[in-house]
Amino acid sequence: MDIEATLRKHEDFLMGLPNVVGVGIGERAGKEVITVFVTHKVPAHTLAAEEIVPKTLDGYETDVEEIGYISAQ
Repeated sequence: MDIEATLRKHEDFLMGLPNVVGVGIGERAGKEVITVFVTHKVPAHTLAAEEIVPKTLDGYETDVEEIGYISAQ
């Protein structure tokens, strides 16, 4: 499965996690990754196990980026 199909497959799950405001495809160290945009990062120990962004999805690494709140300008 390619990264775009993987993102579509998991998008609803990711968007349902606390503080998540968007998802996309990015790059880290020359590799494509699934980027998860959050309002703010929190320590993993403050979240329930099912609320943590997985380190990988179907073999693709994830990257969590803090971007704050999104609003129309």
